[in-house]
This record gives sequence, structure tokens and C-alpha cells, in this order.
Amino acid sequence: MPSLIDSQRTYFTTGKTIAISSRIQVLKKLYKSVKKNEEAIHKALYSDFKKPIYESISSETGIVYRELRLAIKELEFWARPKKVKGSLLNFPSKDYLYYEPYGTTLIIAPWNYPYQLALTPLIGAIAAGNTVVIKPSELTPATSQVIEIIISEVFTPEYIAVVQGAIPETTELLAQRWDYIFFTGSVFVGKIVAQAAAKHLTPTTLELGGKNPCVIDASVNIALVAKRIVWGKFLNAGQTCVAPDYILIDASIKDSFLKELEKEIALAYGKDPSTSPDFARIINEKNFDRLTKMLEDAPIAFGGKIDRNQLYIAPTIIDNPSIDSFVMEDEIFGPILPVIPYQTKADIEAIIDRYEKPLSGYIFSRKRSFTNWFLSRFSFGGGAVNDTVIQFANEALPFGGVGHSGVGSYHGKHTFLTFSHTKAIVKKGNWLDLPVRYAPYKGKNNLLKAVLKWL
Repeated sequence: MPSLIDSQRTYFTTGKTIAISSRIQVLKKLYKSVKKNEEAIHKALYSDFKKPIYESISSETGIVYRELRLAIKELEFWARPKKVKGSLLNFPSKDYLYYEPYGTTLIIAPWNYPYQLALTPLIGAIAAGNTVVIKPSELTPATSQVIEIIISEVFTPEYIAVVQGAIPETTELLAQRWDYIFFTGSVFVGKIVAQAAAKHLTPTTLELGGKNPCVIDASVNIALVAKRIVWGKFLNAGQTCVAPDYILIDASIKDSFLKELEKEIALAYGKDPSTSPDFARIINEKNFDRLTKMLEDAPIAFGGKIDRNQLYIAPTIIDNPSIDSFVMEDEIFGPILPVIPYQTKADIEAIIDRYEKPLSGYIFSRKRSFTNWFLSRFSFGGGAVNDTVIQFANEALPFGGVGHSGVGSYHGKHTFLTFSHTKAIVKKGNWLDLPVRYAPYKGKNNLLKAVLKWL
């Protein structure tokens, strides 16, 4: 493995990744390979955890296509040096921002959206001019294999390579020195990645997770809210880092809301969701067992059916669980949704403030003042008002966490910027050279103070 990284480092020093025209051509080749293997990706995602083809298109391949088209179209503009306002202290001068690649980079992808969350950062890394090693998830072997096929069709290993494997391989990769590391996954593993990167002072992007709150006040259209929450929560069987993790709802409408949730789940997945072609499965037995433990002695409003052989957990609503129960300890990351009533803003604060800053936050309300209070009172990576998950779909918005939910952001141009070092350059003119800045300084103090005050 060190030899692979050394070969990429050597390749980068040749400058073959630098020309903007070359990067665009490579992205176009990647697009063709992605298109060629689209059906194989959909089959692989179904093989790994029965992801419906609609969800594969909307949350995996469709996003990759959009990111590729955007990068191909806009890269020349993104990479162009940008002129910024100069400082009179440097007069005469012109000031610029230059974007340069970091060099040899590592992308560690997760299992929940194994294709999209591997390819999206890769597109930005290529656009920025880096070499890349991709470590796809070992929990989605079919998808990881297709990713390797796509990469091998377009790139030589010294430019872009895929390293398959589990914890030993990831550990060995993290032991190497990189110029940049991009990781998507759990907070627990994110801390391991950060510790490994710190040994070499390697900059990182950490896309993690958290216990995402969803607050609903009494002013809403309950039926519409239930429909949007059912979609966002049970997409990919709840295995989505930006899914609502728990509901905080005005106590006066909680019971009505529960009835609407049950109705919307039946409309989406039928009376028996285990037979629905539109409901995915849990990724593996370890996560299945973790989730089913949350259901033990829980006040289940409806749902709760499980099948370990099929790794199936029905969309499940838990009615007002204890705040100290297992389901309320950490991020759920599955098709289980606690619904907790509140009476006052203080009740909301008492619960949300128990947890670290989450990746996402959601509020449903027709009251502008209540919405603004929520958005200003609580810190989270990003979110939506009167909907869920949709912030992920806009490539113009930076996507990322804050605090324990992540470091850094990406999507669209933001991915290019993430994988680029922004270099500040001042181009100094020679036709004027003011003597005030040079030693000896005697008699210049008052003049300096006056100039600084004026500026």
C-alpha cells in the first residue's frame, strides 16, 4: 500500500493533473463510464440492501450525474484566479486568490449511500487537480466492486485507485501520510480518522452525523407534515445521516399526528411494508441487532415488526419514550421514529441541548417568529423549514456538520474548494516605493498611527 501512495505522489509531481483542460477531459471520461455502468450500480445497490431503484436514481446515480455535469461546465470558472480588493497598505498592488490542489488525497466512503458518497467527493478532488485513493465500504461489496470497475476503466492506479478491504486496510491507509483526507461515517470512526491525520498535520473533512431534531408546532397542516416526515425518515429505511432522528411536537396535536403518520406509512409502503418494493433493508446483522434493542420495552405506537432473516424492521413509531431510554441515547440510523410532546420552548431546549450539535435540524411551523427562534437558538450543520432532507439536493448549498457532526463541507463548487488550497497572492507594483515602512523607524510612529487610523 505505501508503494501505491508513493506512485501517486510521484505522478502528482509530474504535473499531469494540473491542466484544467485535462481535468475536464477526465471528468467527461468518468461520466461515460458512470453512464455505462448505471444499471450495474442499481443492481449492486439492490443486492447490498434491497435499495429501490427509484431511491438509487434519486439519491445515488442522479446526484452523481448532476455533480459531474456541474463540474464539467463550471470548472474553468471555478479554477480561474479571482481578483480581490487590495489593501492601501500595499499600494500599489493587485491581490488574487489562486486555487491549487493539495496533492495525494484519501476518500473513505460509508455504506449507507455507498456509490454517491464515494463518487461525489471524488469528482471535486479530480476537479481540483488531486490524485485519489478511494476506500469504499466493505459492508456493500457489490457496490464497491462496481465502483472499482468504473475507476479502472478510466484511470491508472497512480492517478485514481480503489483499495478494497475492512478495518485492517483502512487502518493501514490511515497510517500513511496524505495531503488531504475526506471521511464520511460515524462520529466514533471520525475521531479515529482525526487522530491519525493529526500525526501528520493532515487537513481533513469529516462528514459525520448526530441526533437530528425535528420540531413541529400547532400551526401546521398535520397531514402534509406527516407525509414529508415519512418520506424523509424512511428513505433508505432510515439509514440516512440527515434523516429526522426524533420528533418534538406540540402536545395538543401529538395524537392527531400519530394517526396521520400511520396513514402515510400505509400509503407509502402498504399495510405490510415487508412486501413493499419501495422499502429497503438494514445493512447487516450488527446494525439490525442494535436497532431491535431499541424496541425492547419501548412504547410502540405502531410498527415494530422485525425479521432477522430478511434484515427487515418495519417503519416504527415510538410514542413518548423516556429521554433516558436506549432509543434516545445516540443517533438511531434506522426506521424507528420517537415522537415526544412538548408544552413550552423550554421543553424543546431541555431535550435538544442534551445532545451534541447535530448534522441537521428541521422545523415545521407557519409562525415566522417561532421558526426564526429555532434557527437562531440551535446550532446544526444545515436543515430545512417545513420539509426534511431536501437541503442535500441543492449543490449550491454547502453540506457539512458542525462540532461533533462534522468538520468542513462540500457539494458542487464547495467540493472543489474543499479539495483546493486557496493561495493568497499580492502582486506588488514597482513604480512607487514609499519609504515609511523601512527602518530606521525614528520619527515615523505618529505617521504610522495616523495612516492605520485612516485606513
